Amino acid sequence: PDADRTAAIKAISGAAFGAAGQRCMALSVVILVGDTQHWMADLVSDAKQLQVGSGFSDHVDIGPLITTEARDRCERIIAEAVEAGATLELDGRGTVVPGFEGGAFLSPTILSIRADMIHNVAYQEEIFGPVLVCVQVD
Repeated sequence: PDADRTAAIKAISGAAFGAAGQRCMALSVVILVGDTQHWMADLVSDAKQLQVGSGFSDHVDIGPLITTEARDRCERIIAEAVEAGATLELDGRGTVVPGFEGGAFLSPTILSIRADMIHNVAYQEEIFGPVLVCVQVD
């Protein structure tokens, strides 16, 4: 309850979606404890502000994934996670960047699961893309 909400949201967003989530230190899971469960709307809002595009363009926050196969893998895990009960808070699949229609783009995606769903594929697999799994606990 004493956390700086704005700073925490920015830090989570940067850690999860920076470098398109393709770095070893990327945040792939955040545990929302108690009242922080109500931060979901702020996390989604912040992620929606991030611009996805070519690294050749100005004002781009998130570039493409390394290959279309990497993008397809991320999208498969997202679909499997939702099928297994995850809630899709923000869906970044199907992103098309004008001029780069064949690119491997995936916009920020946020999934939420309950603590009793830790066997969900999105929690178990390292997604290695701009996908954040939020686990909500008391």
